[in-house]
Amino acid sequence: MNKILFLFVLILTTSCTERKSTEAEHVATYYKGFKKGDYKQISAVISDTLTIIEGDYTMVFTPETFYRQFKWDSVFKPVYKLVSLENRDEHIVAAVSVKSLRFEFLKNNPLTCEHRFHFKSGKITKIENLDCMDADWQIWQKERDSLVAWIKFNHPELDGFVHDLSAKGAMDYLNAIELYKNRQFKREK
Repeated sequence: MNKILFLFVLILTTSCTERKSTEAEHVATYYKGFKKGDYKQISAVISDTLTIIEGDYTMVFTPETFYRQFKWDSVFKPVYKLVSLENRDEHIVAAVSVKSLRFEFLKNNPLTCEHRFHFKSGKITKIENLDCMDADWQIWQKERDSLVAWIKFNHPELDGFVHDLSAKGAMDYLNAIELYKNRQFKREK
């Protein structure tokens, strides 16, 4: 009886360790997909429904709608670096550093955040943004609000770019940044 109980505990421990190892590999694959610009790699590890929580804001995606988000993000030429992966409270927590044209403009480049990953049936189902340890949200908000207000007044055709999470919206965002920067250079001359 003791041998059977020992064998059961050994199998259970091994399967839990293997599951956490596989989950950590899925998180690494998820970020490799972003790093390589390969959505197929990302879609292989996410569930049919992916929920992303950032503060009070909850976004629910299908693989198709997440692809739209991926394309939006890609326009800003992000560079992802997986800083760490650890098992914490039955979940995988990843620290990720991201540099991008948008974060550069918002004076938070790179932006390093921790994310908690939830799994169901071996797929990523939910990602919670836990903390962005090096973020200065006051500067972020000041830069974003200045840009939005200036564009609304000077280039109303681009108004709303900040809420348009399509590839076109991202292109408008970059265009708005460029126009805003050029405004500053014209003033300095």
